[in-house]
Amino acid sequence: MTALKALTAHGLSLEPVAADWPALQADDVEQLLRGYPQLGSVQRIDWHSPRPFSAASLVQTDAATLFVKRHHQSVRTPAWLQEEHRFMAHLGQRGINVSPVLADANGATAIAQGPWTYEVHALAEGQDLYRDALSWTPFFSQQQAWAAGQALARLHRAAEDYPAPTRQARVLLANCTVLAGGDLRSSLNAAIARDPALADYLGQRDWHAHLLPLLQPWHRTLQPLLARQPALWTHNDWHGSNLLWSSSAKDAAVSCVLDFGLADRTFALFDLATAIERNAIPWLELDQGGSARAALGDIDALLDGYASVKPLSARDLQTLAALLPVVHVDFALSEIAYFQGVVGSTASADVAYHAYLLGHLHWFAGDAGQGLLEHLQRLASLGGHGR
Repeated sequence: MTALKALTAHGLSLEPVAADWPALQADDVEQLLRGYPQLGSVQRIDWHSPRPFSAASLVQTDAATLFVKRHHQSVRTPAWLQEEHRFMAHLGQRGINVSPVLADANGATAIAQGPWTYEVHALAEGQDLYRDALSWTPFFSQQQAWAAGQALARLHRAAEDYPAPTRQARVLLANCTVLAGGDLRSSLNAAIARDPALADYLGQRDWHAHLLPLLQPWHRTLQPLLARQPALWTHNDWHGSNLLWSSSAKDAAVSCVLDFGLADRTFALFDLATAIERNAIPWLELDQGGSARAALGDIDALLDGYASVKPLSARDLQTLAALLPVVHVDFALSEIAYFQGVVGSTASADVAYHAYLLGHLHWFAGDAGQGLLEHLQRLASLGGHGR
């Protein structure tokens, strides 16, 4: 097999980092595509994705342009990846345009090959306007924020009758498992006990003194609101870079939804809060000593677009305000476990712990974070958003 070459990838700051996973090579893709005789032979690899948790590329064959993605099986086994594919198939049947996953000659969409799990997608419809955008970078326009909100609400409508249980995948998940527990300390201890890598990392840090005092006040406010939330499979990584667009215009519409890698059974407002956290707060400014003030106009546009399909009550907006400071917690813990246990990088786990998990909690307790939460409370006082 051709030697695998590592590229750079998006990291946890503004600077690119060495990729955790080696780049896709033509020889390996050629071997994979033997199971897809209709797709032809590899001609070239045109582009390598800078996303950090897998290796992915645009591949040109003599029959098609494909998007090929490779996961290590410690991150996604075929069974775990099929959880995403089944959700995508359901959404597609309900009229949501998602990246088409192709089956091999045996009907499988998640393919084991050595230590890897592969998936092959047909080229999705739309312009990849945010292809090079880092996580936590803003929409290019408020019109696109509105369109993203509208598309998210349509996805939630389409997911309402999807009955699958919570995911079985064990790493890199965005959900509300820890936050849903009534006893926060017990929930955190249970999460740590389930994951040896998380136990290894947090066992060397005084998380009781660092994390609990930050998290407990938010958790107490959120707890009584969670019981009212209907369970729903959600995307959980709703960023401009996971959407394709109808054009490059400021008022472009969403034409396709990509990357269901963090999808799980949560609830609609969890997904909407994640969309605000991903798109409307310039977190990377904190690395430069900035205040990372939220783009309130983008948030209003996102909420307006969402409410054009699914009206938001005053209580919904109050729940968003209670959820936003902690919506990242379960995924941050999952990232720590990934970096510590799968990648073997305590340095990256440190960034996920200090800058992401704790840093975002600190931000919401400061002036900029409080300003955002007060803005949502003001919107709630006006009676909500609706058509």
